[in-house]
Amino acid sequence: MKFSGKILIIPVIFTIFAFFSCSNAKPEITYGFIQLVLLNNTAEGPKEHFFFFIIPHDDDGIENLDELHLYHDREQLRWIIKSDEWITLTQDGSTWIGTRSITSRESALPRGVFRAVLVNKGGDRTERNFTFDGNVRYSFPEIEIENGLYTVNSGWPVNRFLGYDSSGSYAATVNLPSMSGSISDLGFPANVRSIALWSEDNFNFCSAVTNIISIRD
Repeated sequence: MKFSGKILIIPVIFTIFAFFSCSNAKPEITYGFIQLVLLNNTAEGPKEHFFFFIIPHDDDGIENLDELHLYHDREQLRWIIKSDEWITLTQDGSTWIGTRSITSRESALPRGVFRAVLVNKGGDRTERNFTFDGNVRYSFPEIEIENGLYTVNSGWPVNRFLGYDSSGSYAATVNLPSMSGSISDLGFPANVRSIALWSEDNFNFCSAVTNIISIRD
């Protein structure tokens, strides 16, 4: 019986240590970007979307993060991306979180200073400012497909084809070799059934994406 006190106290000490071992440090936004993308997905024509992604850090892991907010204080706008809604990407050893779905009721999104706020599950938060002043300098690109041939009308500096499989999932990217040519010469994998044109102006962090067009039955 004289050992029962020691046996009982060990789990208690372990529980206290485990409780206090969790970090109370704030999360961090180590890097991020805002990119404007025009999508031709409305009856009124192309609509502005922001792609917003950050590289986050939390001492207890990314799974401890809860919400990502983006504010435009001057226009009194706020977007909230919850952890079960954001996109997670891994590239070159870094994990990104964010969204491709930031829009405004107005046709154009605001420019200027945005304030990003990252919140973890413990309620700790950090913030960082981002500035986006990019303007669309080119007309919305166009693509036509007929009899196995493509024709592109685009003044954007960089143009690529995005390929999608029969389920609509992204499958491949091909740099545009010329403004017209044969689909068969593009070298798409056999599972690609439709394509869209992605045009970029990297200097202004702006892009445009056309509607998806079928290239194979």
